[in-house]
Amino acid sequence: MTSRLTAALAGSLVFVVLMAGVLPASVSGERRHAKVSVVSVFPIPGDRVASPQTQIVFRGVAASTLGRILVVGSRSGRHAGRLESDSDSDGASFIPTNAFSPGETVTVSTSLALRGATSGRYRFVVARPAGPLPHQLPSRAARVRGDVWRFHSRPDLAPAAVRLVRGPGPAASEDIMLTPQFGPVQNGAEILDPRGRLVWFKPLPRDETASDLQVQQYQGRPVLTWWQGRTAAGMGIGEDVIYDSSYRELATIRGANGLRPDLHEFQITRGGSALITAVFPVIWDSRSGHRTTHQVVFDSVVQEIDIPSGLVLFQWDSLDHVPLADSYQPPPPDTGTLQSANGYDYFHINSIQLDDDGNLLISARNTWAAYKLDHQTGAVLWTLGGKRSTFRMDAGTSFAFAHDIRSVAPHDTLVTLFDDGAGLPAVHKASRGIELALDLRRKTARLAAQWLHSPRLLAEFEGNLQQLPDGNHLIGWGQQPYFTEYDPSGRPILDARFVANTSSYRAYTFPWAATPADPPTIVAANSAGGTTLFVTWNGATNVASWRVEAGGSPATMQILKTVPDTSFETTIELPRVTYAAVEALDPSGLTLASSATVQPQ
Repeated sequence: MTSRLTAALAGSLVFVVLMAGVLPASVSGERRHAKVSVVSVFPIPGDRVASPQTQIVFRGVAASTLGRILVVGSRSGRHAGRLESDSDSDGASFIPTNAFSPGETVTVSTSLALRGATSGRYRFVVARPAGPLPHQLPSRAARVRGDVWRFHSRPDLAPAAVRLVRGPGPAASEDIMLTPQFGPVQNGAEILDPRGRLVWFKPLPRDETASDLQVQQYQGRPVLTWWQGRTAAGMGIGEDVIYDSSYRELATIRGANGLRPDLHEFQITRGGSALITAVFPVIWDSRSGHRTTHQVVFDSVVQEIDIPSGLVLFQWDSLDHVPLADSYQPPPPDTGTLQSANGYDYFHINSIQLDDDGNLLISARNTWAAYKLDHQTGAVLWTLGGKRSTFRMDAGTSFAFAHDIRSVAPHDTLVTLFDDGAGLPAVHKASRGIELALDLRRKTARLAAQWLHSPRLLAEFEGNLQQLPDGNHLIGWGQQPYFTEYDPSGRPILDARFVANTSSYRAYTFPWAATPADPPTIVAANSAGGTTLFVTWNGATNVASWRVEAGGSPATMQILKTVPDTSFETTIELPRVTYAAVEALDPSGLTLASSATVQPQ
């Protein structure tokens, strides 16, 4: 029997059976002598916040050897379903034909050795969803002179303008990745060159924003990745996208188990899976947080997604592991209504990292803590900061409302993070990037380094700290419109800001080489003195010069001149011409692409 059942069979089967007796003799013999593998399952045994649309994940076993799976809801009864294999053939998921009932207990029975279960049988509870997050239109930064860049050849683009305050340093050679989120005219994904000039901009619709633009590796090649969607209450409902070096979409991750990706994290692992965040508003017993028995609480979710199939490989829910009492965030007023708009954002996950030991490191803004998670069971291995820190926090190490915690040395001995220090209430007088040295044996945390902006900045939300291969560090100051690069001695060698008071969730610098699939854009305008060409190739990184052709007709055009590429939009002056076109040339003079032929207006 194949691992993927047909729709007709799925509709009639109560469970999936792969009996050893009907397997080929060779396979049956192998199974008799094979070592029994322990299988990880999600939802985890004892999970209390499973979605009604949850799949049941089995990791560490081939789909063809799963055996009998029986799924029974305490209210919904036995569940038919289909089996779908993960693309790495190291797991599979049971996809129920019908959703589970909110509030019920589901029993899963198998012949497998399951982590956290007895005799291959375990239970989980289905949460009571509180409805989707309310959609909010993005706010816009106040307009100031020069706050956006405008182009004759691309009047459809109005990216947020950036001004250099200091630098760039002499060794700067990598591009800068930003996602202006408060306009002031358009939100989107934005790349600058090391001198702060625009390289690429992708605007989004008026009601959407972008976050976390960066360069990652996927299928053995560099790609652009980011989140895009709608925001609400500091969270997001959208999708994560992967683009190739021609700005063509390779993949879209839309979440699973009825949840949509949140704006805070999208990491592609070395194995090619996607680590994403999501938010699940549920109706929850909040007495542990000194509230009522029924309140809307935002469950922070980590999902690992198999990109080719869209299946879940791992899921972690904050409400299963971290109590409400650990939060520093004051609960919202009790309005007497159970609506997600009034939910308690007690945890607010904002980063995930697959560490070198195979486990996960996550950061939570509202518990002021980072957590190391077992990648097979979801168990919390240790906590850094917050009310129940595993580590003794030495002088200067305590952080508040932090973002983007990363392990930057083997075995968690050195971690970096962006310490906002402000929210509700403000805890520090200034935000900072910090590096903490962890002693895992003695369970201590020591301040190894810190970076402060001059003049001091205080961010109430967002921000990141990127350690660069050359020992430099780049800080995105979150809510504040700045990003700064420091050399290994701590000296700022690049400091820049948006002209308007917009902000970027994170700021990164990466090497990026791209040749757009779309051709260059050209606009020609006549004046008394001749013809002016305006030429743009949005996203191109290897254009050295433009070769201009002109003539009395498209058939009689000849080369007039070659001019250097000077900026995102290059202006070229010509004597009056009837038709014109350009070719983009690389540094060796080879043609990369040609524009359309246009008539001056």
